[in-house]
Amino acid sequence: MKKDTLMSIAEKTGYSISTISRVLSGKGRQYRIGQKTIDYITKVAESCNYTPNLIAQSLRTNKTNTIGLTVPNIDNPFFATLSGVIINQLKSRGYNVILSDTMENVENEVEALTSFVSRKVDGIIAVPVGSSPDYLEEISRSIPVVLIDRCFMNTTLPYVCTDNYSGAYMATEHLISKGYRNILAIQGVLTSMPSKERVRGFLQAVDDHVGLGVTHNVCGDAFSVENGYREAKRALTGESRPDAIFAFSTTILLGAIKAIKELGLNIPEDVALISFDNNRFLDYLDPAVTRVEQPVNVVGKLVTDNIIKMVEKDDDIPLSSSQILIRPTLIEGRSC
Repeated sequence: MKKDTLMSIAEKTGYSISTISRVLSGKGRQYRIGQKTIDYITKVAESCNYTPNLIAQSLRTNKTNTIGLTVPNIDNPFFATLSGVIINQLKSRGYNVILSDTMENVENEVEALTSFVSRKVDGIIAVPVGSSPDYLEEISRSIPVVLIDRCFMNTTLPYVCTDNYSGAYMATEHLISKGYRNILAIQGVLTSMPSKERVRGFLQAVDDHVGLGVTHNVCGDAFSVENGYREAKRALTGESRPDAIFAFSTTILLGAIKAIKELGLNIPEDVALISFDNNRFLDYLDPAVTRVEQPVNVVGKLVTDNIIKMVEKDDDIPLSSSQILIRPTLIEGRSC
């Protein structure tokens, strides 16, 4: 059976090959092709079991319609949700995504980025795990790169991140306003920008309320359940038991809850809890957890707009800035 081509689909529909090509490559709306036309062409192509020759298409357009995405730990609910938002956004605009989990390892990140370059991706969205932007900045000279969730000081790279400083300040001030005076903060990866900024916001809030006699401690070294469990258990069995714990991620939070339950303590009567990051399951815990919510959908939409604007050089996609910090919100539960 003869395979249908763009020409044969054009003959069946009556539309030009260029119109057919734009629709089937996901660019119909960009070229202001009507939705009825898009639906009709798509339906005919599907009935023909049409499969585009991606290699030939890439050679012809010098594009692969592929974006590389790196995240540091796909097991982390935050990064799983963020990846889902980005993939859905890009798919709706005709792009495929190659996802790489770098596992918080710089060598893995370099390997992933090198692979993206060799595969000739059109752009890269990265949650960086290293302490230097050098390699990413070098790649950005030939391939558009946008950072998400984490960024670097004094980098020229565009990014979309949460304002982690204000989020941590907000959470700490909330605990202090509730009367807690001995607060333990369990941080994530020491070199990551979010963890550094959350520590800075936490310490600033404590310092701004120094007259209330607030004591504090910052410990931990990973955005992991194990880290939350280890540090919470150590502190809760120590000489000066904290009356509140600020977990810098939901994974850290889960580890802290495990330690609290093992010690037979109650939340919030014996120790209060507050967490950075939001997830629906936090409302189903007993008690529901107070947390700082990062605007994942907004972040994912902005970073997608940014990378497509850079890849397609599309001036119709508005962006207020290439380096964006978005303020998070506090969701109150009953854990503090």
